[in-house]
Amino acid sequence: MTTGEFSSEGLLREEQLLVLNSFTQEDALALGDIAVSLAQAQSLPVSLEVRLIDESLTEGWCVFHRALPGAKPDQPSWIARKARVVIATGHSTIYERVRAEELGIDWYAEHNLPEETHAIHGGGIPLQVVSSGAPALVGILIVSGLPQVEDHLFGIQVITQFLARQGELL
Repeated sequence: MTTGEFSSEGLLREEQLLVLNSFTQEDALALGDIAVSLAQAQSLPVSLEVRLIDESLTEGWCVFHRALPGAKPDQPSWIARKARVVIATGHSTIYERVRAEELGIDWYAEHNLPEETHAIHGGGIPLQVVSSGAPALVGILIVSGLPQVEDHLFGIQVITQFLARQGELL
């Protein structure tokens, strides 16, 4: 296992705790700015992307992208593959990987999706708002460039900081 001490149950709780009250294009840009600021402060060689979900676009709408010093040219491909997993499932990429490991299944075969276009590697995190009483996927934060657990943890740090600045985090 390459997913640390995560459990699918714990990752689902994390998703529930990080539900947003709302999420606009302006919020997506603010989230991206927070991600860049935190990554620069830690000298992380990452690429960062924020996408909004639009029903007319199968891969979402990229409203923020930034490749920081040290980022690699293959990271946009990883970002796209991670985004497709979140769009297909509504869950984080690390959740999907941990769940597949816990169940002992081949995630790609189970979902009939090719590994060439989908990546269950940490760093793809759903951005959800409550709609009609249930969380609805409205965007995705994608981090690429670190080992998958670190990609995920950095993304959670970014969302937590965003929520704190919005006054939504207790």
